[in-house]
Amino acid sequence: MLGLVNYAKEPHSVELREIPVPDFGEDDVLLKVHSVSICGSDLHQYMGKQSWKVNYPVVLGHEFAGSVAKLGKRVTGFKEGDRVVSETAAVLPPDSAYMRRGLYNLDPRRLGFGYGVDGAMASFVKVPARCLHRVPDTLALEKAALTEPCCVAYNAVCVNSHIRPGDTVAVLGPGPIGLLCAAMARMAGAGHVIVIGIPADAHRLEVARQLCADTTLGAQGEDAAAWVRNFGDGYGCDLVVDAAGVSATLKLALDIVRPAGQITKVGWGPQPLGFSLDPLVQKAVTLQGSFSHNWPVWEKVITLLAAGKIDLQPILNLVAPLAGWRDAFEQMHSGAIVKGVLQP
Repeated sequence: MLGLVNYAKEPHSVELREIPVPDFGEDDVLLKVHSVSICGSDLHQYMGKQSWKVNYPVVLGHEFAGSVAKLGKRVTGFKEGDRVVSETAAVLPPDSAYMRRGLYNLDPRRLGFGYGVDGAMASFVKVPARCLHRVPDTLALEKAALTEPCCVAYNAVCVNSHIRPGDTVAVLGPGPIGLLCAAMARMAGAGHVIVIGIPADAHRLEVARQLCADTTLGAQGEDAAAWVRNFGDGYGCDLVVDAAGVSATLKLALDIVRPAGQITKVGWGPQPLGFSLDPLVQKAVTLQGSFSHNWPVWEKVITLLAAGKIDLQPILNLVAPLAGWRDAFEQMHSGAIVKGVLQP
């Protein structure tokens, strides 16, 4: 079968290769991949700019949906042909204390698809049965492939953050995760949603307006901090979600969050900060990270997707065969599209 392989750290070390159909164990299924969504982390590995360890060579892809092709001997509760999506925690240590707490996503020894083990940008992928969730017939598999980024956003905004109806929420970075965080904030009761980017994000900021944003800033180089100081009571935002990850956005978050407010950081960025954290102390702000997701988050998000409560139409802009991966990667990297899905 063909698989999209990231074979080295150097930029653009990604190519389609003929690879074997994976072997699978007694507790695994062999999943036939229908749709696999392109994540920003796939682009980071394509550009050689990731800040995490990659087990080269590895098949990319961790946002995927498909059907069960074959079952391991000990797998129960599923049958061949079942439509499913998969969580990303492909390998977990059996003695994980975090697994016992239901927080297996936070175990530092966890390995995920697409960097730690082979992912789903191929015709078939091996998946532990514990990772599987059923996809209702009412949910198209190309949309189901976006369950994972929706779970990242849900976990950051609806689980790890605290929104009260009427709160003002700012999201920094209108990439796929930022846009979905904005949508989750609206769903959770935010009274005013602000999405902030830079001039290069003009198209994505327009998507933010289509999706849920009351205000977008940055397309014309606006001073976001000055705008927030002149909005409402002038004290700032109740919650700021940093979905960009660069050090400058955390500094902006500290500028625009209100005293006793929250900052939730979901974007990755290896850069040093280079600025004082004193405003964190002065404002008594809660700063926290949010990473990945777990079983109950997936079940809730699938319910929301199947009911049409999460509008993916403005975000899912391209569905292409696996052979069209390079064009899809480049369009996402340039910002021409928000999200692309490949179909092996």
